[in-house]
Amino acid sequence: MTNPLERLIDQGTGRQPADLVLKGGRFFDLVTGELVESDIAVCGDRIVGTCEGYQGVEEIDISGRIVVPGFIDTHLHIESSLVTPHEFDRCVLPYGVTTAICDPHEIANVLGEAGIRYFLDSAERTIMDIRVQLSSCVPATHLETSGADLPIEKLLPFRDHPKVIGLAEFMNFPGVLHKDAVCLAKLDAFQGAHIDGHAPLLSGRDLNGYLAAGIRTDHECTTAEEALEKIRKGMHILVREGSVSKDLHALMPILTERLSPYLALCTDDRNPLDIAEQGHLDHMIRTAIKNGVEPIAVYRAASISAARAFGLFDRGLIAPGWRADIVVLDSLENCRAAMVFSAGRRVCEALFATRETVAPVGLDSVRAPSVAASHFAVPAGEGETPVIGVTPGKIITEHRRYRLPAAGNETGIDLGRDIIRVAVIERHGRNGNHANGFVQGFGLRKGAIASTVGHDSHNICVVGVDADDMATAANRLSEIKGGFVVVEDGRVTGEIALPVAGLMSLEPYETVRDTLHHLRKAAFALGATLEEPFLQLAFLPLPVIPHLKISDKGMVDVDRFALIG
Repeated sequence: MTNPLERLIDQGTGRQPADLVLKGGRFFDLVTGELVESDIAVCGDRIVGTCEGYQGVEEIDISGRIVVPGFIDTHLHIESSLVTPHEFDRCVLPYGVTTAICDPHEIANVLGEAGIRYFLDSAERTIMDIRVQLSSCVPATHLETSGADLPIEKLLPFRDHPKVIGLAEFMNFPGVLHKDAVCLAKLDAFQGAHIDGHAPLLSGRDLNGYLAAGIRTDHECTTAEEALEKIRKGMHILVREGSVSKDLHALMPILTERLSPYLALCTDDRNPLDIAEQGHLDHMIRTAIKNGVEPIAVYRAASISAARAFGLFDRGLIAPGWRADIVVLDSLENCRAAMVFSAGRRVCEALFATRETVAPVGLDSVRAPSVAASHFAVPAGEGETPVIGVTPGKIITEHRRYRLPAAGNETGIDLGRDIIRVAVIERHGRNGNHANGFVQGFGLRKGAIASTVGHDSHNICVVGVDADDMATAANRLSEIKGGFVVVEDGRVTGEIALPVAGLMSLEPYETVRDTLHHLRKAAFALGATLEEPFLQLAFLPLPVIPHLKISDKGMVDVDRFALIG
């Protein structure tokens, strides 16, 4: 039997026909920025020839088209797509995303080691190359109740898994700066490996201290100035454009040819509806070019720069010896994939059908207490009340204070100022905590919406105008084993079941996409004004993002990293 390396060499030199040849097109050279007319020869999972003519066992005419390297999403939570890793594979790979670097942080906070193992088992079977960062913050903070606890001793058995890159986003930056023993143990164990950062608005000496711990990337920059400081201090910036967090436009000033070696692209959290309507990383690329970004800058960020940042040195260029992750486009500007090849295999439904399945986990993870309207009452008090201020397109929230009307002994809502109730209910069966507060910016005029997707501990989060509707919505989530629910006048008007850890559907992504259409209409019927009300809801309990949040333990002043008494 011929040595595999001999086959690669023989096909690269043309002594033997290549397994596959793409003929008649041009490839985008991310080194020089040129469009080069060339055949592209592939042997197995590797490119073996460019800039020459080749014969192939299989030949595909791509005349008039342009070839670019497969795109790399450098930071995302597959759970936020609301589908399993296998369905995410089917959903996103046809858009040209051939590598996804995920943090199974959401399922890990619900199920612990079982959640990480489920993702690793899935990653070994998907067509897309899914790489896993080990979730560093489970629980994310002491200010909330998580379903699991992952100290360093529970992470170490996964460290050498072939799909593992390193340690995922280290969100507890106050813990780093205050030298928390648990934080330091995790950081110490991954010195010399890749450690993802998560440090919104961190700057100056505090940023220096954070980076001194060996943290190298950040996806939380929301201004060009913030990104530039971090780049100057050695960070690789992951430009993010998700369903809620939309930072691409703000960061376009740094998307230049000069800075592109220090940039990458990511989605963080993106649902199938937005993917279907807009795309994935291809949407970011199109948008950037349309707004004046040089194609070489954004295509570098989408591939070679991303690969180098995460130590994936086998991919990111159309060149001999590189992994055959290939996207065939009609043009650089429209960035619409006509064909996609993952490790030399043409992406199609028949290819997806060859995958082994992985049994779902966490099908009984919603163990919340039943609630009634009375559970959502907030006692009337003197003075001003803290109110979470939502900014559309941002997960950063404002810490606002208002004098709210009283109804008897209770603090009331104020629809005139778009201030309604918000509550978080512990759903892991650990303590039954329930906390209430107020939020501004959803636009609801009636009813309630509720979710078991609540970053990062994924307790039940519900917002609403009517307390009875809030109770109905929260209780319905237990009945369907997790998901999203919309209630109006005591009636469920929209829902999607997410029984896999209360985070992901067992249905095909097309079904989830279509259900989300109906769900969004049901929310808009309540008056919701946010483009993505459900994922915006999911970030209200995230106490590592400034400035005011709510957890099952109460309202959280993130700037002080403390509960409001």
